[in-house]
Amino acid sequence: MIRPFELFVGLRYTRAKRRNLFISFISLISILGIVVGITAIVTVLSVMNGFGEELRARILGFISHVTITESNGGLRDWRDVAAKVTTHTEISGRAPYIVGQGMLVHGKAASGVLIRGVLPAEEPQVSDLDQKMTVGDLSNLQPGEFGIVLGQELSWKLNAPIGSRVALVIPQALATPVGVVPRSKRFRVVGIFDVDMYEYDSGWALIHISDAAKLYRMPDQVSGLRLKLNHLDLAPRVSREIQNMLGDEYRSRDWAQQHVNFFRALKMEKTVMFIIMLLIIAVAAFNVVSMLVMVVTDKEADIAILRTLGVSAAGIMLIFMVQGTVIGVVGTLVGTVCGVLLASHVGEIVHFIESLFNTTFLAPDVYYISDVPSQVRWQDVTMIAGASLVMGLLATLYPARRAAKIQPAEALRYE
Repeated sequence: MIRPFELFVGLRYTRAKRRNLFISFISLISILGIVVGITAIVTVLSVMNGFGEELRARILGFISHVTITESNGGLRDWRDVAAKVTTHTEISGRAPYIVGQGMLVHGKAASGVLIRGVLPAEEPQVSDLDQKMTVGDLSNLQPGEFGIVLGQELSWKLNAPIGSRVALVIPQALATPVGVVPRSKRFRVVGIFDVDMYEYDSGWALIHISDAAKLYRMPDQVSGLRLKLNHLDLAPRVSREIQNMLGDEYRSRDWAQQHVNFFRALKMEKTVMFIIMLLIIAVAAFNVVSMLVMVVTDKEADIAILRTLGVSAAGIMLIFMVQGTVIGVVGTLVGTVCGVLLASHVGEIVHFIESLFNTTFLAPDVYYISDVPSQVRWQDVTMIAGASLVMGLLATLYPARRAAKIQPAEALRYE
């Protein structure tokens, strides 16, 4: 336990002007090292959080939070299932869908795609596609008219602007007098969407669900039911509750299961980056060690006098632990404040630097995310500050123990 005497002497050593200015310089460098390290970690992790949230928002703007199908595939009587699950308080929207594979052909260009059959009136309940339309509108998809909405990249690859006609070939055989040929149907492009995700903009197309039912021969069922939740982080729990509600005849999957590898990679990348950035604080902690060792050498006579006055070895150890801990606390507090301020305004700072040097860090025509998003999570900030304080405390142990082992007779022999 730190008693008032050890605390008083330790703080006095911290404030006192030292005869060796080099020690004061090393002390300042130690504090600045901790400040820079914490500022860098908070900023980097906040930017990674921002990019992760931006990617997740774009992905979940196209896919659903929870998907329900029957255990053997498909879904019959989707309206009855929708009526059951919408009694759950977390569900804010639902819409049926039919999904299938195909190949779009326009002129000499062809591209493999995934086709999603949707109800234009209900699709906005589960996705943001109605807000991502660059040309046309989802309401242009009318049953029986065989209209199709393409992703922007897909439209560019096929050279199929609004109003053009494309042939959709699906992997289902059709017997004809001349042999077995793939089934195909001509569609008219009635809209183009852009969700800023290449995977979706280049590989997906939307048609009306009734047209998809005719094309894929699913007259009495759909592929599944898509659900939107009030709080997407609760998707795993809600998915399990829906599974229990519907029984083993149905299968419920949440968005995390559908993209488990992607989001696991993001989490792992953040963890590795946190460990790497902690090395900056570790370097600053080594500076604290070297500074305290020099202080102990400089204060050998003072330590000997304190020992002769009755201060125990543990008391001497606590004095220097107080001195090192103060450096760690000051550096951690200042670094945390600087890190939070920088992370909260990193977007404005990047824009200012871009305008100052007339350059662009993330060109919109190259990167899908052209801004630098940032999201400060206090859980991360607390973990970073705690790790810094622990390393700062550990850095004081060796110098403090060395000070406690100084023998008064040996230290005062040549004084």
